[in-house]
Order: sequence, then C-alpha cells, then structure tokens
Amino acid sequence: MNKTKLRAYAKLIARRGLNVSKGQDVIVQTEVEQLEFVNMVVEELYKAGARKVFVDFYSLTLSKTHNKYRKLDDMIKIEDFELEKIKWRSKNLPCILFLDGEDPDGLVGIDQEKESIASGKRYPILKPFIDEMENKYQWCIAAVPGTMWAKKLYPSLSKKKAVELLWENILKCSRSYDGNPIKNWDNHNSDLKKRCDYLNSLHLKELRYKSSNGTDFKVGLISDALFMGGAETSLKNKVFNPNIPSEEIFTSPKKGVCEGVLYATKPLSYRGEVIDEFYIIFKDGKAIEAHAKKNEKLLNQMINEDEFACFLGEVALVPFNSPINNTNILFYNTLFDENACCHVALGHGFTNVIKDYEKYSLEELREKGINDSMIHVDFMIGSSDLSIVGIDENDNEHIIFKEGNWAF
Repeated sequence: MNKTKLRAYAKLIARRGLNVSKGQDVIVQTEVEQLEFVNMVVEELYKAGARKVFVDFYSLTLSKTHNKYRKLDDMIKIEDFELEKIKWRSKNLPCILFLDGEDPDGLVGIDQEKESIASGKRYPILKPFIDEMENKYQWCIAAVPGTMWAKKLYPSLSKKKAVELLWENILKCSRSYDGNPIKNWDNHNSDLKKRCDYLNSLHLKELRYKSSNGTDFKVGLISDALFMGGAETSLKNKVFNPNIPSEEIFTSPKKGVCEGVLYATKPLSYRGEVIDEFYIIFKDGKAIEAHAKKNEKLLNQMINEDEFACFLGEVALVPFNSPINNTNILFYNTLFDENACCHVALGHGFTNVIKDYEKYSLEELREKGINDSMIHVDFMIGSSDLSIVGIDENDNEHIIFKEGNWAF
C-alpha cells in the first residue's frame, strides 16, 4: 500500500480519532503482525504532542495456547503488576488506541466456557477501575489488515495481494483513501450532528422495527437520553472519534423495556469465532431465547455472560445504503459490519448519552435505565426493507427508516 496514504491514515487516527493533546500519554493495543504501521502511528502520536506512547502487543495464537495450557485458577488470578497497571490507567487516564486486525476465526477450538468463567471472575475486581475511568479519556478503534483476516475475505488471492486489497477497502471505508482525510472527517462529523439534532428534536419514547426477514421489535427509550454520532467529548473536554470508520447514530435504550424478535443480517465475530444465521427473542425487556445455525452454544453463552448481558445497551441507526455496505464486502469484523447497517448491542450501555450526564453519579445514570454489563456486543439487523418508526411523547408517529434507509 502507498506509504503516503498510510501516513495520512495514521495522522487521521492521531489527530481526529484520539485527538491527542500535548503531554498526554497513549496506550496502543494491537496484534504483533502490525509493527510497521504501528510505528507509523506512534510517530504521528508523538508529532501530535504525546508524552509517552506505550504499545501492548498481543496474539490470538498465544491466547489460544494460554487457554489450552493454563489452569482455570491461573486464568482467573490477576497478578499484582496487572492490577497496578489498571490503577495507573485510572489515575493518569491515558488515551487508548485499539488497532484491530484479528483473524475472525482466530480462537476456534478454545474452551469458551473456561474463558467465560475466567473473565467473569476477573471482571468484578477490575470493574471499580473501569467505572472510575468511564467518559474521562479519549479512545479509538481503527483497523489494520491482518493476514488471516485478509485471506478470509479474499481466499483466492495471495497473502500479499489480499492484505493490499483489504488495506484499500479499510482506507476507503475510513474516508482516508482520497483527498484530505481530516477534512473528510470534519465534514462527516458535521453531517452526523445534523441528523442527531433532528432526532433529538422529536423527543422519541419508542422505536418500532419491522422487516420481511421476521424482525418485529419495539424498544423503549430514556426520556432524557440523546442520539449521538461521530465525534464525542470526554469529561475532560477532549473531542475525539471513538470509531474509524463510523456511520452510526446511536443511543442507549431504557433497560428492561423491549419486546419482540430480532433477526441478525450479518455474521457476528465474537471471541475469535463466528456466530451466523441467528435470531434473538426478547420479552419483558430481556433476551429469553436465541438460536443460530452456527455456534448457537456460544451465542447463548454470550447472552448469559453475566446477570445483565441479556439486556440491550445500544440501538444504532445506519442506512443500508452506507459506504461500507456498498462495498458488498462482508468484513467479518464488527467495527466494519456494524457500520454497514442498523444494529443493536447486548450488554453495557453508554452513560454519556444522558443529557447533562456529568451532573449525575454513575448510580443515578444506571437508575435512569442505562444497562451495566461486562460485555458490549453489537449485532447487525439492517436490511434493504427495514422500517423504523419512532413514537414521540404525544404518541405521534415519525418515520425514521424506510426501505432500509433514512426517511429524512
């Protein structure tokens, strides 16, 4: 891939993704395969003013080996240095950059039950620090083309050509292939804000979804929750873009207020395995039944990951005619597939969607209806004939989506 285009993408991530300010620290989390581009990003982070950049490399291959050979008690145990690290993060609030290029099938064959138990035992220990950091730091997820990911998308190509083609599509979907990526994102953020402002002016209390694939669903909204999209602002008054790419406008629904069935329209990559052709039934606000043609057991394990994993944490609006969906590529990567069409997420909700959220305690935000869970898993429900109708406080109907796309 052309180095000039990669450099522009790295600069976009540093300047608009994280929007690093002078003196801030940054943690970059990425797979070991991505050294060349990581070095480029690190350089751009320093040019943007970063004080120190720490890079945490990981490998799904090693994760698979750890899962196989470590005893459960050793997987559960949090070592002293691990605890000190998250304590340091909660105190210093470094920016966090996730560069995602994982193999969608990278953890096929692991003991998922063992992994789930270990995560469930570790989470309560880490949760106080996670809660302490919420909304206070800049973070961004962006993509890099891992070889195995590229080969899954383009199996007939050589590794080199597959990676190059995936790079091209990543950059195009990220508005970083042609022209000025930073200017492109400033314009994109402006467009998303206009749509958010319109939706927020409607004062909706409910969304109703219908599609010919069987989706028939309604979900309640929190009265003082806002629709958001694109750039966000942290409690430290730092503006950043958490997802590159991003096409969504989202909010967190009211916990425990939804009914009906949602059919997934794209496969879901979860914990290194693919769940496909599935649907979830909701009753009295929570998922009560789930079926899949592929990895049904893993799907149900996800829904029962903790007490509140069965509740929704997000509803997101993305036109079917989105730039990502128009590539006609199934990316097998949630960052891209969730921004191809409408989706919802099980698990953790976003407290910052509440108007004037900084005036409330975390407990008060939960009481308003923001779900809390150790997971946040998006799955795609958008289709070419999806209709979404919003119901406002006076029971008036507003057509939000018609035939899969914005109706306004």
